[in-house]
Amino acid sequence: MKGYVYILQDERGRFYVGSTVDVLRRIRQHAQSHTQTTSNMLNPTLKLVQEYSSLELARKIERKLKDMKRKDYIEKMVKDGYIKLR
Repeated sequence: MKGYVYILQDERGRFYVGSTVDVLRRIRQHAQSHTQTTSNMLNPTLKLVQEYSSLELARKIERKLKDMKRKDYIEKMVKDGYIKLR
C-alpha cells in the first residue's frame, strides 16, 4: 500500500508535516480539528504531497522531517515541490 507525506502551512507561516495512506481523508480530518496541532493553526492549506512505496517509508520520512526542526528546509521543499533528504 502506498503512503504519502504531506505538508500543511497556515496563514502565519507555521508548517505541519504528516503521513497517511489517504490524503483527502486526512485533510478533511484536519479541517474538523481532528489533530490538536492543526486545530491551533490558522486556515491551514495543503502545500506539498509526495508519494512513497509504503506507509512505513512515508512515516520514516515524516519523522526525519519533524526531527530536523528546520523551517527553512521545509520552506525550500515546498518551494521546490518535492521532499529531498540527505
